[in-house]
Amino acid sequence: MRDPIELIDFHHDVHFEDPPTLIHAFSGFVDAGGAVRQLAEHILENCEHTLIASFDVDELIDYRARRPKMQFVVDHFSSVESPSINVHDVLDANGKHFLLISGPEPDYQWNRFLAAIEILVKKYKVELAIGVSAIPWPMPHTRPLGLTVHGNNPELLFGVGSVIGEIEVPGHVGALMELHLGNLGMNSMGITAQVPHYLVQFDYPQGALALLDGLMAGPDLVIPRGELTELAAKSLANITEQLSGNEEFAAVVQALEGQYDQIAEALSGGAGGVADADIPSADQIAAQVEAFLAEIDSAKEADKESDL
Repeated sequence: MRDPIELIDFHHDVHFEDPPTLIHAFSGFVDAGGAVRQLAEHILENCEHTLIASFDVDELIDYRARRPKMQFVVDHFSSVESPSINVHDVLDANGKHFLLISGPEPDYQWNRFLAAIEILVKKYKVELAIGVSAIPWPMPHTRPLGLTVHGNNPELLFGVGSVIGEIEVPGHVGALMELHLGNLGMNSMGITAQVPHYLVQFDYPQGALALLDGLMAGPDLVIPRGELTELAAKSLANITEQLSGNEEFAAVVQALEGQYDQIAEALSGGAGGVADADIPSADQIAAQVEAFLAEIDSAKEADKESDL
């Protein structure tokens, strides 16, 4: 492995009186509804921050898989949106420092990237790392979003339960960071928003808002909600308007509402508790998500063929 320090370009030398919390937010694979990207943008728009380091994206990003957007004006190319993975020193509403690593999930050199992250956490004496992610979930948009909180220390989980037992999932950098930093002896955790699976391909600010609330429920951070609450409300009204009158979809939502309410009642101790409730297993939940997404893909292909 080449020296991981070469992946990092430090812009400012900062020193913290108290160990800062590290938040890592990678858009891409586990960013249903763009919740992670929107959360990172929201934090940088609403909190004072300083760019202190960047990663060499030419070493980490596959440009042909995720081609940068370019602007063409009349007779020339005028600009390009180049990807970046940055580390910011951020001040919360109470003047407390924390670190934010955000940008697209690296495509290459994951082990070298993790080694570079290890250099960062040692340099800044980080004691707590929090990853944020968002996944498709068989739930209706008419109910509050759920959060799955996970980590290497039960004291970090602030009482949020989970209906998932053991399940195999594809690896991703955020999860690897959580595992790797935990193995180093750090407090390492993650907060995952459960986004309605039929909305994962659209910007869903409710997911970002749920992640923000999760961040403020755990560590001692205060981040303004800003316009995020209003954006979430407008998004919900938009969805309701666009889907009204669709009887087939209404039936799907109604079934998801019934399942959601049953699980919520079981977790609260009603209806005989979890043991007597007909709660789907992790494999059944995954199958529901895959089946619904397959239907969406089939519908898109049918639309393409009808346009030909």
